[in-house]
Amino acid sequence: IQLPVVYQKAKEQVFTIWKTLQPLLTVHVGLASSAKAVIILEQCGKNKGYQEMDACGFHPEGGCCMLDGPEKIESAINMKTLWKNISMEGIDIIFSRDAGRYICDYTYYASLYYGNGRAAFIHVPPLSKSATADFLGKALQTIILEMLKQCGDKRE
Repeated sequence: IQLPVVYQKAKEQVFTIWKTLQPLLTVHVGLASSAKAVIILEQCGKNKGYQEMDACGFHPEGGCCMLDGPEKIESAINMKTLWKNISMEGIDIIFSRDAGRYICDYTYYASLYYGNGRAAFIHVPPLSKSATADFLGKALQTIILEMLKQCGDKRE
């Protein structure tokens, strides 16, 4: 599902995903336009600091995602373990604890909130000669399969 670059609409769609589909895990993928040939595994979402305007010229009241939410929410997926266990030729994979205080981080936090931590966020670079759609698709498939292994471990 492609989410809009609009805080409120993205949050509503994330809520709908969790309410109607009730997934084991939701994986969000966002564009890190400044990243060149780097995939970033985000560990947590932050609740406050959303001052940048969205595509409609708005930002959340008080710069906050959830008025009653904690300051940050960690993913149930251990991204650091994932990062240590995966290597792919032709692209760097890095671990991060700051998804950037814009729609990506906002969406991630909302999904972590609604899904009780059962969400993940991956930043990908723009498409290029080295980071083709096919290459990034295979990289995401590898990463998501490792995430699902962690989910299986938790269910057992």
